[in-house]
Amino acid sequence: MSKILLLLIRFYQYFISPLLGNNCRFHPTCSEYAKESITLYGSLKGLWRAFKRIIKCQPFYNGTVLYDTEVRCHARKSGNPVKNKEPK
Repeated sequence: MSKILLLLIRFYQYFISPLLGNNCRFHPTCSEYAKESITLYGSLKGLWRAFKRIIKCQPFYNGTVLYDTEVRCHARKSGNPVKNKEPK
C-alpha cells in the first residue's frame, strides 16, 4: 500500500502541484513531508501525520510557519541513508 501512496504523491508533485503554484507554508512541502512520513512510519501512521500537516497548511491556521525537522531528525537517528539527504 505504501508504494501506491508514494506513486500518488509523485503524480501530484509532477502534474498537479505545478498548476497550483508554490503555496505551501512549510519546508519541506506537505507532499514531500508525506513521502518521508510514509517511508519512515508506514502507510497508516504516515498518512495520519501527513493529514495533520496538511490541515495546518492553510491561511486560517494560527501556528507559526517553521521548518519541520521531526521527520528528518528521525531519519538521521535511525541511520536511514536514503532519507538523510542533508549535508553532514
